[in-house]
Amino acid sequence: MMPTDQLVKEHVSIQLMLNVLERVCSKLNAGGKVPQEHLEQILEFIKVFADQCHHGKEEEFLFPAMEKVGIPRDGGPIGVMLAEHTEGRQYVKELGGAIERYGGGDRTAVTAFVSSARKYVELLNAHIEKENGILFPMAEEHLPERKKIELLAGFGRVDDEKIGRAQHEHLQNILKRLTTEYLS
Repeated sequence: MMPTDQLVKEHVSIQLMLNVLERVCSKLNAGGKVPQEHLEQILEFIKVFADQCHHGKEEEFLFPAMEKVGIPRDGGPIGVMLAEHTEGRQYVKELGGAIERYGGGDRTAVTAFVSSARKYVELLNAHIEKENGILFPMAEEHLPERKKIELLAGFGRVDDEKIGRAQHEHLQNILKRLTTEYLS
């Protein structure tokens, strides 16, 4: 398995959650109720799986390895990806605040939640398309085989030590439940 194959596979899970998030937005916009717990689970998945795990692997291992083989950070694709990670984190922070207010009964929180969620969905979908179509093929072309093996080992450390297998299983269960609830 190539290291970017693992990242592409993670993109599939992230995009499923983005689809769930879009359905939740549609339901809220139509005046429907969404359990607070579901909103919190979406946020947990995004914060832990998409950001800490997936973006963590890119920021700690993939991007530095790409820089070392001459792919520029500033003014290049890595810089764009990092800026989008930062932008996404801002939307996630806004989502967290809106979810908290929603739980407190503030109906204006729905508008804030939907706005931030849709911006996040749009950003991440475009981001994933760029990574899958441009950045990851670039990495596969330029990184030596030895470095690809090192990347897989680093990715494994993130999964095992930073996130943990139990947490991964918990997050996949959240994804499965919410996918069944909102996409079936």
